[in-house]
Amino acid sequence: MSDRQEPTLSAERAEYLRKLKIRKHAILAARILILVSVFVVWEIAGNLRLIDPFLTSQPSRIIRTLSNLYLEGGLFRHIGITCLETVAGFLTGTILGTGIAIILWWSDFISRVLEPYLVVLNSLPKIALGPIFIIWIGPGPGAIIVMALAISLIVTILEVLNGFLSADPEKVRLVQTFGANRLQVFSKVVLPSNINSIINALKINVGLSWVGVIVGEFLVSRAGLGYLIVYGGQVFQLDLVMTSVIILAAAAALMYQGVVWLEKKLMKNPQVYGRM
Repeated sequence: MSDRQEPTLSAERAEYLRKLKIRKHAILAARILILVSVFVVWEIAGNLRLIDPFLTSQPSRIIRTLSNLYLEGGLFRHIGITCLETVAGFLTGTILGTGIAIILWWSDFISRVLEPYLVVLNSLPKIALGPIFIIWIGPGPGAIIVMALAISLIVTILEVLNGFLSADPEKVRLVQTFGANRLQVFSKVVLPSNINSIINALKINVGLSWVGVIVGEFLVSRAGLGYLIVYGGQVFQLDLVMTSVIILAAAAALMYQGVVWLEKKLMKNPQVYGRM
């Protein structure tokens, strides 16, 4: 068996990849520098009394609050409850919304019948439904998850359905000329060409799910990050409020990066993403 030589990169290609890598690292360094600078200026401004630490808190006070929550045993409990509710609402909203979008794409009649209702529901302030969910479902995690679902579901349906309907009509007609049925058109053309729409819906749902859960915890929860924010505001513990907000930001960023990781994985799969 003959040895096969690995293809070598040209000097121009190697230089391009090197610059691309340097640019990537520079962007990451700039992001970290901005974040660190914000916290440093925040801390210094509080120490110099340019801002009132009681009202705005400051990084050292946030670290102290985190330490107290950890020593009291409540830090991971509150984080875990909120994250569990968010993931449940996120997955439910994405799966159910995508499923309904498929049904609406499949049946033009159903799509036209439900279109005005989707428009109305999308424009309706979902927060107004919170008390109704609490009465129907009862105070607890169930009502909070439904609140997150209500906020993200309609957006998912509209985003994914719009992607399905914008599939390349030439490709659709091509597979139909070869005798493809409705299911084959969807599985071979529509779905593969709209992985990007589904990923975009996931990215949108990250923020919407967190909004829904926090609003639900504002209304009914006795535990979770939303509860800590409400409690801290009621007793004027702004350090607790800011600490909870920082944790929320970090958790949401991690969840978003999880979706980005999934997108990169799908992009490496030519069977799924390569047809886009």
